[in-house]
Amino acid sequence: MKQQRDEAGPSGGDPARGSDEAPGVVEAPGSDEAPAHGVGPWEGELPDDDRCDPELLAGGDRRNVVDRYRYWRHEAIVADLDTRRHPFHVAIENWQHDLNIGSVVRTANAFLAQEVHIVGRRRWNRRGAMVTDRYQHVRHHPTAANLATWAAASSLPVIGIDNLPGSVPLETYELPRECVLVFGQESVGLTDELREVAQATLAIAQYGSTRSINAGAAAAIAMHAWVRQHGDVAAGHQG
Repeated sequence: MKQQRDEAGPSGGDPARGSDEAPGVVEAPGSDEAPAHGVGPWEGELPDDDRCDPELLAGGDRRNVVDRYRYWRHEAIVADLDTRRHPFHVAIENWQHDLNIGSVVRTANAFLAQEVHIVGRRRWNRRGAMVTDRYQHVRHHPTAANLATWAAASSLPVIGIDNLPGSVPLETYELPRECVLVFGQESVGLTDELREVAQATLAIAQYGSTRSINAGAAAAIAMHAWVRQHGDVAAGHQG
């Protein structure tokens, strides 16, 4: 059964409203950032498929989507993704409008996470998501305690990702198939509140002089670690 979400639609808002940085900006149908890719208007007899969008068939589809979704309506794409989503969730703390959140959402879409959870401030910079938030379910939790309560009610262990004393190597840890991978902010990492509710805290192996890596990069590494353990790798290369 699909769970009730506390934000409207897959991205927690109306896609026509644009991003937080440019309220009111409406993107043209079939255009996700005016990329130089996609397909032109449909040629020949129109397909008898209610998943297709008449405007995209007539004007072309320039969205940043894989070929299987060309000309499909936005709602049809989300509905299809919902049948295949992986059972892991991703959460990231947002106390200082972390610019990495958009990147995390984009990567969560690429690895087909069940949901992305924003802990802290509701508003986040969507620019880095490259419009993928339209296809990714995003849920907001005001505090770490709220996230912990939701995770417990959903029987999902919380797994923190942070290079802290006592952390377990991500590379050798057996990730639960159903879980919430939690990331802190770029500057401070996980808060004490989230460390306390995490079943385990995992560290990513590093070999250079820097003390930490970008939070968006850390999220990508952790999600890929989950895919290597539980994902259908062949399906992920089919596009």
